[in-house]
Amino acid sequence: MDALVGNSPTNPIDLIIIGGGINGAGIAADAAGRGLKVLICEQQDFASATSSASSKLIHGGLRYLEHYEFRLVKEALQEREVLLKIAPHLVKPMRFVLPHQPHLRPAWMIRTGLFLYDHLGKRESLEASRGVRFDEDSALDEKIKQGFEYADCWVDDARLVISNIISAYQHGADIRNRTSFVEAFRENGYWKVVLRNELTQKLTTHYCNGIVNAAGPWVANVLQNNIHTQSPYKIRLIKGSHIVVPKLHEGSEAYILQNNDQRIVFVIPYLNDFSLIGTTDVEYQGDPRQVKISATEVDYLINIINSHFKQHISEADIVYSYAGVRPLCDDESNDPSAITRDYTLTLSNQDNKAPLLSVFGGKITTYRKLAEAALAKLTPYITNMGEPWTQNTPLPGGDLTEGISGLQKQLQQNFPWLEEKMINRYVSSYGSRCMLFLNGIQGPEMMGPYFGAGLYGCEVDYLVEHEWVNHIDDILWRRTKTGIMINRKQFNHLSYYLEKWHQI
Repeated sequence: MDALVGNSPTNPIDLIIIGGGINGAGIAADAAGRGLKVLICEQQDFASATSSASSKLIHGGLRYLEHYEFRLVKEALQEREVLLKIAPHLVKPMRFVLPHQPHLRPAWMIRTGLFLYDHLGKRESLEASRGVRFDEDSALDEKIKQGFEYADCWVDDARLVISNIISAYQHGADIRNRTSFVEAFRENGYWKVVLRNELTQKLTTHYCNGIVNAAGPWVANVLQNNIHTQSPYKIRLIKGSHIVVPKLHEGSEAYILQNNDQRIVFVIPYLNDFSLIGTTDVEYQGDPRQVKISATEVDYLINIINSHFKQHISEADIVYSYAGVRPLCDDESNDPSAITRDYTLTLSNQDNKAPLLSVFGGKITTYRKLAEAALAKLTPYITNMGEPWTQNTPLPGGDLTEGISGLQKQLQQNFPWLEEKMINRYVSSYGSRCMLFLNGIQGPEMMGPYFGAGLYGCEVDYLVEHEWVNHIDDILWRRTKTGIMINRKQFNHLSYYLEKWHQI
């Protein structure tokens, strides 16, 4: 009988990927789809750190033009169009309104930037930018009379990660959630890797041809503490914090606000009834798992809103806040906002074997191109690698022949008892995969226990069985984002249900 794949040096895994954020998930999906034997491990939950603490945007990075990041902006602009096609359920176009503040940036500079934004990347489905004037019906303060409007995209960041994990699984990858990378050593041209299941504390040993270190904020720590080698780059952790308040304006457009310190803050429609406000750019020292918004950041975000909108807010209006850290390559910039958001890939080997590729930096918009670049670097070491394939292949759930509206109509016809907002959430979270938990249900009584905020037992069952859920936070804050609307009684009900699930 053959040894388990990866559990002996005679039958090694091709790649072990450390880190279940967007970069690790993207590399795992791409590699598995090229026919490689892949294992991906994540010490907590997929997308539980940086990749669920973003501003939820797929964007070219208009402000990066000020720092001459033309390559990054061009690649990001092109990727907007790709992601709109392969993940139409998760990525949607959004118009952004930029109020003009003449004392901050002159109009000619903004027009030039928007011209480049419109033309650097191939724009197929998104509309061009334009100037706008604000009348008395505007949500903005009456002193703001004119501005600009351009196109970018919104994304459910954590679900983009899990969709890539599902894709990797569908192509045969070994998925290890709640599994820590303990250490690794090169041995006879292979890597010997020790992993620890954080739920059982069981240690397992695996052999592989190559390692990808996509540990995000921990990328340098993994190199130094777990692989016992020096990191080629210093990492700067830049904290980005957000607050959520009852929605500040009607309409589907977002706002991009300029501040006196040259930073910008987004105001984005969020979960139908709220506005998402952020982000900040602050140097961070300490454990990335312990990052929290500070009182100073709260005041900063409130003040910029109150200087731009007719409707003012206070700390009492905040219904939720979150913070994350971006692991950026240290380019010795004095301004955290000016540090490059581009990614850097480093590769080392021993006698042209056992490659170690580490990912520094990156942004969610360009994760797919980063994955292609990572695998291009690994190609000389892994001979059975197939060709790139992700650009034209829908992510799981994204195979919508009739589009988003077509799936919505299908659900309305087949499940007439479902509320419109539930249908919209199912479609924008799961795409066609929502049928995995709706098929066969003939009435609301078959949906299972109700936990509030449109969350039923049938969906929870699906998440446990098919999306590696172990903890209640996995469901509420990453897989569904219903946590913002769940009360304590409903939380306890769901917690008890999930506990029973894991006793089965």
